[in-house]
Amino acid sequence: MLCSGSSALPYFRIPTPTIGKNHLFGQQKRFLRFTFSLSSQLQKMEANTIRAVGLDFLTKKPYSPPSWATHLSPIPSHVFSLGHFPTPIHKWNLPNLPNNTEVWLKRDDVSGMQLSGNKVRKLEFLMADAVAQGADCIITIGGIQSNHCRATAVAARYLNLDCYLILRTSKVLVDQDPGLTGNLLVERLVGAHVELISKEEYAKIGSVALTNHLKEKLLNEGRRPYVIPVGGSNSLGTWGYIEAIREVEQQVQTAKENFDDIVVACGSGGTIAGLSLGSSLSSLKAKVHAFSVCDDPNYFYDFVQGLLDGLEASVNAHDIVDIQNAKGLGYAINTSEELKFVKDIAAATGVILDPVYSGKAASGLLKDMKENPKKWEGRKILFIHTGGLLGLYDKVEQLASSVGNWHRMDVHESVPRKDGTGKMF
Repeated sequence: MLCSGSSALPYFRIPTPTIGKNHLFGQQKRFLRFTFSLSSQLQKMEANTIRAVGLDFLTKKPYSPPSWATHLSPIPSHVFSLGHFPTPIHKWNLPNLPNNTEVWLKRDDVSGMQLSGNKVRKLEFLMADAVAQGADCIITIGGIQSNHCRATAVAARYLNLDCYLILRTSKVLVDQDPGLTGNLLVERLVGAHVELISKEEYAKIGSVALTNHLKEKLLNEGRRPYVIPVGGSNSLGTWGYIEAIREVEQQVQTAKENFDDIVVACGSGGTIAGLSLGSSLSSLKAKVHAFSVCDDPNYFYDFVQGLLDGLEASVNAHDIVDIQNAKGLGYAINTSEELKFVKDIAAATGVILDPVYSGKAASGLLKDMKENPKKWEGRKILFIHTGGLLGLYDKVEQLASSVGNWHRMDVHESVPRKDGTGKMF
């Protein structure tokens, strides 16, 4: 019978049989196997319940990989709960799709507010490693409106760690206060230390040397820094989107849906490495299409291959992901047509894309559909919205002319007026 006791886990009181020892031993083994199995199931149910009501937020817990990823190495030992998962999936009614083509949206943009977007999934593993190594501060690097840097700054403060951000800006602005626009506002509100570097210096020195330089400086001051690379994209961070595939796999099994393709923006490579590896190993088997918003496809094929090799995945990047160029004029630089596309999609579907990542990826996808409709006809596509809404605030001046739909309300003089009628809430 099922009994309760001081332990949080249930146990069985095994009655003493009056039969032979061998038979008794066999019965006990079966009882024990059943008990362990039930306890494991109850633990999983308890964990799911805790996560469902949000009580595991900011907690560190042991990590167990999906069954199809247990051969990868190294496997992370722990993970922090930093995001609100699972993120929803819904149909996205994009205009002018090829015949019988469906596009669905995976809303990783709603994985949080301060801490949102695809970077959160990587940071769940990276921050657990930082804490395990005894770090007292975090160093990372990116563009002046880096979503990754903002997410890292928030995650670090949540975990009582200082954060140092090396932010790339133009040479005419490198000696000026960077301001409080978009991601910068959040970073500075949570107390991140901002170090500015010009694009020219960045290009000559590189992100690895710059973060190592700051690391040595902090070590000499007695600090214990932990360095997170651009975009959180290393082999450890890749587990964030391996885990995301497990989440999608569970969602499609519950909904009895499936997807032929996964489409996502590519800015640093870790997200597409995790998605493509996870999809190829899992039951999903969806083809991953990445639209690069910086550098070129050959660079990303090589970089992703390095991440895969770092996990001993024994797979060729070219076999599991298709990478197309969508950078346009360059990283975080938008034409008026690209910003109009973001505005038009928002007006047509209610979904706001960021101009740096998902905006360029969605534009690239629809352009490819227009040029190669047969390639996409009858396909069910999952588009990963990687967040970055705060980056739109840096484009306000460019967007202003396309969103001029306002006027002063005309209230006829016949409408009664009396002071104090309207309450000013």
